[in-house]
Amino acid sequence: MVFSSTIFLFLFLPGVLAGYFLMPSWRWRNLWLLAASLFFYAWGELHYVLVLLVSIGCNAALGRRIDRATGRRRQLWLWLAVGINLLLLGYYKYAGFVADNLASLMQALGLPGEPAADVHLPLGISFFTFQALSYVVDVYRRRVPAQDSVLEVGLYIALFPQLIAGPIVRYEDIAAQLRRRTITLDGFAYGIRRFIVGLAKKVLIANVLGQAADEIFAHPSAGLDPALAWLGIACYTLQIYFDFSGYSDMAIGLGRMFGFRFPENFDHPYLSRSVREFWRRWHMSLSRWFRDYLYIPLGGSRHGTLRTHANLLLVFLLCGLWHGAAWNFALWGLYHGAFLVAERGALGRILARLPAALQRAYLVLAVMIGWVLFRAEDLPTALDFLAAMAGFAPRAADGYALLYLDAETVLALVAGIALVCLPTLTTITDTSDARTADTIAARHGGVVPLVLRDAALTGALGLSILYVSAQSYNPFIYFRF
Repeated sequence: MVFSSTIFLFLFLPGVLAGYFLMPSWRWRNLWLLAASLFFYAWGELHYVLVLLVSIGCNAALGRRIDRATGRRRQLWLWLAVGINLLLLGYYKYAGFVADNLASLMQALGLPGEPAADVHLPLGISFFTFQALSYVVDVYRRRVPAQDSVLEVGLYIALFPQLIAGPIVRYEDIAAQLRRRTITLDGFAYGIRRFIVGLAKKVLIANVLGQAADEIFAHPSAGLDPALAWLGIACYTLQIYFDFSGYSDMAIGLGRMFGFRFPENFDHPYLSRSVREFWRRWHMSLSRWFRDYLYIPLGGSRHGTLRTHANLLLVFLLCGLWHGAAWNFALWGLYHGAFLVAERGALGRILARLPAALQRAYLVLAVMIGWVLFRAEDLPTALDFLAAMAGFAPRAADGYALLYLDAETVLALVAGIALVCLPTLTTITDTSDARTADTIAARHGGVVPLVLRDAALTGALGLSILYVSAQSYNPFIYFRF
């Protein structure tokens, strides 16, 4: 069940909200939210909801053990918790990848070897496993006390707005909110506005451009001319941003409706001037997770240049494999890690001397080339696509790109580029329950901007609903991960 589906918009969400506000106490509201979250997960993964329940139960029990133990026992309980979480993630996400590569190696050596049977990847396992890991590690570090209530640990791990695709929320950020949270009319209204913006980004831009990107990437590489290849990766570059940032907007908006404040996940990443800055703006909750739970424990940048570079490459290799168990994802991670290493040296000094426009052009070009590795089904396909972009594809024919530029795609491209390049347009929802309508009106010179904002949001909601109702194409990229 995706947030942009009619079932979610017209049945699930209204029902959950109605039941939530009818509950007599916070404990009952939490119980209702946990039950709704498990139902939400079971809707798409009925046979794997047990995996989620095992994760909740193990982390709740081991968190208490870690909190109450002393000395070496405490460390042993932590390693057991980390091991269980990584075992779940490793089996479902990487067992097939490892077995297939071992089989290929055996066959190359002339030994018998058969590819492994496919292992189903449960939805959201990468996200809820990372949240569970942050809980037990933070308990070990004494940043938060262990939670005695399995209900609250379960709600933290399984809360449906961020269960499937984040943002990755740390327990310490919402521990107090799990026990009690403030819901105001202004905050609820902000949640609705934020959800509408995310829905529009997903449905009106990402879905439209996604269809063009899918068709172009499915095109035989022998027939790809450079213009068509560049159009395909341009569509995908915008699709993945508006798809994932739109989903994050919807998650943050949903959280606010229920009184939760989730961290921001995107900050106009395509306006960055370096790959290093890009990763401070793209999927920020994941970047911070890798920084605090892997890069810094590995030594960060505290042990000399060579160790720092090795740490960066290892972290980004694992970041790539976190996104998918395939060699193209591993190469994508190393590709970004190599840029971060280079930007700490001569490349960074060269960039510092360039005008801002050239710095941004460098970033966009570097990221777009990387997205080819990310989007392609496998490494050979990615290399063929990159060859087509460079004009090296065999028997390439000119003029194909125009076949994909219908009015709807052109409009989505223009709107996407405008929103990327003019971030002030996205401040349409830059309000919170701490800023009253009067304050905003005074800042912008009257109530007219508020009326225009609400009219635009109403129109975006209506148009999004029409698209959702009329089209069957409604994927979500990060469900793959």
